[in-house]
Amino acid sequence: MSQKLIERISRLDQLIRLKSTGTPKELANRLEISESTLYETISMMKQLGAPINYDKLRKSYYYQAEGKIEIKFIKK
Repeated sequence: MSQKLIERISRLDQLIRLKSTGTPKELANRLEISESTLYETISMMKQLGAPINYDKLRKSYYYQAEGKIEIKFIKK
């Protein structure tokens, strides 16, 4: 997984937890990626178990359950 992808997932996770993503187009612009890359990233996050949904009224993505994505090495 590239550093760029990890940073994108981390930023997207933060915005989803804040429920302030905006529309897919707005979010893609904010992340400086295409909408198709945004959808690929969301799909990847869903494969990791993130319960991501989109609220049409609030125009924002959100998690169905409280939580966050963490990608890091934990030393024992």
